[in-house]
Amino acid sequence: MPETHEIIIVGAGLSGLSVAHFLRHNTPDLDILILEQDDRPGGAVRSFTDQGYLAEWGPHGFLDNNPASRALLRETGLDRIAQKAPLGSFVRFVCHDGRLVQLPQKPTALLATPLLSPLGKLRLLGDLFKKPRIEEQSVGQWAAYRFGSEILPLVDAAITGTFAGDYERLSIDAVMPGVRALEKEAGSVLKGLLKKKKGAGAGILPAMTSFPLGMEQLITTLATEPNILYHSPVRSIGRENNAWEIHTEAETYRATTVILALPVNRALGLLADHAPPVTTIPTARIATVALGFTDKAQVPFGFGYLAPERENRFAMGALFSTHMFPGRAPQGSVLLEALVGGRRHPERLELSDEELISRIYDDLKQLIPLPAPPCFSRVLRGDGSIPQLEMGYPALLNWKESLEQRLDGLHICGFGWEGIGMNDMMQTAKTVADRILLRVGGERHKPEIKPVYF
Repeated sequence: MPETHEIIIVGAGLSGLSVAHFLRHNTPDLDILILEQDDRPGGAVRSFTDQGYLAEWGPHGFLDNNPASRALLRETGLDRIAQKAPLGSFVRFVCHDGRLVQLPQKPTALLATPLLSPLGKLRLLGDLFKKPRIEEQSVGQWAAYRFGSEILPLVDAAITGTFAGDYERLSIDAVMPGVRALEKEAGSVLKGLLKKKKGAGAGILPAMTSFPLGMEQLITTLATEPNILYHSPVRSIGRENNAWEIHTEAETYRATTVILALPVNRALGLLADHAPPVTTIPTARIATVALGFTDKAQVPFGFGYLAPERENRFAMGALFSTHMFPGRAPQGSVLLEALVGGRRHPERLELSDEELISRIYDDLKQLIPLPAPPCFSRVLRGDGSIPQLEMGYPALLNWKESLEQRLDGLHICGFGWEGIGMNDMMQTAKTVADRILLRVGGERHKPEIKPVYF
């Protein structure tokens, strides 16, 4: 007989662990089983330590401006040890004409920035007079239409830092649904922002959040709560006699509620019988090259920099890790984490570790005074890849919502569903948990207006 549970979650990544936390925090006696194909939880969230250096295979942090992630940290006690790097106190740079230029985060700074010409700055106001185009557009098409073509390198930098993607392929309706809704409702983005009432804390920039042991500390904390069965890849799911049957290679499990907390493409493989509009979506792979230098390296204070494609840099950008959080390098050393590859340059990931380290170092020392070669270096090649929310993605999201409404007890979340950020995943996990606990329908939460912080 199949092993039976109230709720089965497929995937012990951040989404699956977050759903389990929110469910058990509200209803501790729920019978929940998590099936995970790997031998560890967390998926792409994984930290690296060696010789006193602390780097990340995957995400380096998340902003503290999301109610779901704040609740999760508060309920687990992680808020008491969280490390914060306020955006208001840190400079962000963009590579512009072969040098690092500070990014403006306030309207007054935007007026003085050399990143746009006077005409380019004036053109930003053209948004007030541009009627919304209803059809789906790429991020690049939309930004050029609303704000002018001079803004595109900055748009490119933002997309590079978030998706490692190509702004001419990503869908604005998928990447920034809240901004699109605001634009359509008010007639322009700027009009919508002017009409939008300022809430509490408006104008205060959020902080990037991490933990003393790196981002994996979030995962290890969440993974202590639920029942997780590792080495259990799910091969198929189906509905039989008003319950879900989940088949692994070795066992069959039954549950009235099943949550697919998987990256988009893995979920689509299990849902192929339900005629999704696409069988897979594009992804982008990146590698992190961690480089340690002595403190003679003159790394400018700030989070790091991003490089638009037109700059022809080898690295997409780099994080100035020891400026962001304490404990990232031994005393007297600094750590830089450079990113390479992405949607545009997957061929660079085929290079050897030695070649990547050499090319990254050559690239960085043209932008940052680095008197000596690195005293520490590692190439972190993660197993995962970043889902690309490209043209046609909104149709996939509509299909998902329809499927959840049609099939009782099925819930879908995970990397690439409703966004790719850690806040996106924790927020969607909270929404899924609330639907299950309240037995409400499958309506998607209203998309939020996400500021762009590079």
